[in-house]
Amino acid sequence: MTPAQTPLVQFTPKILTVLAEGYGLRAFRADIVAGLTVAVVALPLSLAIAIASGVPPDRGLITAIIGGFLVSLLGGSRYQIGGPAGAFIVLVMATVQRHGLDGLMLATFLSGVMLLALGALRLGGFVKYIPYPVTVGFTAGIGAIILASQMRPFLGLTLDGAEPGPFLEKLPVLWAALPTLSPLNLALGIGTFGLILAQRRYAPRFPGMLAAIALAGFTVWLLGLDVPTIGSAYGGIAQGLPAPALPDFSLEKVQAVLPDALAFTLLGAIESLLSAVVADSMTGRRHRSNAELIGQGIANMGAACFGGFCVTGTIARTATNVRAGAHGPAAGMIHALALLAIVLLLAPLASAIPLAALAGVLVSVALHMIDIKAIVTLARTARAEAVVLIATLVTTVLRDLTEAIILGLALGALVFLHRMAQMSGVDAMLDEADTAPRPEDRGETRQTVVLRLTGAYFFGSAPVIESVLDRIVARPRHLILDLADVPLLDMTGAHSLTGFIRKALGLGMAVTLAAPRPQHLQMLRAAGLPSETATAPDTAQAREMGPV
Repeated sequence: MTPAQTPLVQFTPKILTVLAEGYGLRAFRADIVAGLTVAVVALPLSLAIAIASGVPPDRGLITAIIGGFLVSLLGGSRYQIGGPAGAFIVLVMATVQRHGLDGLMLATFLSGVMLLALGALRLGGFVKYIPYPVTVGFTAGIGAIILASQMRPFLGLTLDGAEPGPFLEKLPVLWAALPTLSPLNLALGIGTFGLILAQRRYAPRFPGMLAAIALAGFTVWLLGLDVPTIGSAYGGIAQGLPAPALPDFSLEKVQAVLPDALAFTLLGAIESLLSAVVADSMTGRRHRSNAELIGQGIANMGAACFGGFCVTGTIARTATNVRAGAHGPAAGMIHALALLAIVLLLAPLASAIPLAALAGVLVSVALHMIDIKAIVTLARTARAEAVVLIATLVTTVLRDLTEAIILGLALGALVFLHRMAQMSGVDAMLDEADTAPRPEDRGETRQTVVLRLTGAYFFGSAPVIESVLDRIVARPRHLILDLADVPLLDMTGAHSLTGFIRKALGLGMAVTLAAPRPQHLQMLRAAGLPSETATAPDTAQAREMGPV
């Protein structure tokens, strides 16, 4: 076992590794610059995501401060930035509607415990097996839901009652409310969105989101515009952090929020480890997936105790951290402390930020989540994967994220099994040196037949290979089964092959297994391989053995 694989190392937070390498003033300066840069990006996103999730805006800042600090302190990535994420908006809103804010805190805490357990059980590596079409599909589906949820504040619509949660119920209600559109709110939303779009294209290093909402807030304050703001809707933002407290752990409440906690855990593990992978691809480093899950778990537990909600690794903020020149996890901790300073010193200024501007921020986020290029590429080049993507996307929008991921994984597995089965086959070769007819065998030949099995021989390909084997009408004296090109054999394949061997032996043939791998031979014997079956290290040796 290499040092990188030892249990102690795979659970070690990256900050300890960075400190052990030597952490000097130059690295600290780089982390300060990166941390402040990320804080500028995280501030508007944290406010907007909280409001879109149906919770007070200061809860988003608490999540970014407490969760972001703990993710960087205890996680397994050098560059991961933790905080509230747009992908959780749908889940958080549904949880709040069903169980209230107390239920949301409890679900977040329980999710943290589950993430901690996943990391402790070394299950972090399994998240990488999520198929690419599934991640693109559910991310695009979440983007579509966020986009629909922001149309009311973006357009300044007035609804007769509460806005429906389900996508298909929401659309006709929004359509019916179009006559109440507010040109002023629309102008603020479009202006914010347009400024962010221009910043991404022409000045990618400029903090466009913060500048956009600051400009919108200043305009509202200067002109005294009568539009919904953070102050009018939520009474502003608290200056400071609340006292920590554990959620209500009554058995009835735990049972009620458990499905939501499971959904938070599933999405949190996927989102955080995908974000860590993105950081690895940008820097050439390698994260520790199990340590990252443990850090994410503790961060969720900590955020819940302070009134925050789901914490996860955020791809956009993590990428910003890398591009800003971060050296290690201290940058993420500095980002959290910078947000805390903003809360303590500048919270009153946030009251003037219009909700339409925050909607503009989330519209840009939602459109960025819908990866049109990836969808078109899959549709053109990989039709089966495109079906998986579309099924995941549609299920995310019309049902829920957990069902979408399960369905996507099931369809992705079926596509994989089908392709693996297509790659498996049987090639028959005759031994030209032994083809003289024997009258006593009623026209049958004395030839040796070599059947070369190729590809994985598993439950998906066993029926295909069985049909090929059964169609072999020649009855040679010696049948060689060449297993050299069989990389995988499962118990279904082993039973299928031993059944064919018994049939061949019953017809009077001698059977030799050529080049069987030790683990495959062990599995065949467990499946009842007849003792009359001979083995040889390769096909040439098997031919020399002749009929047994």
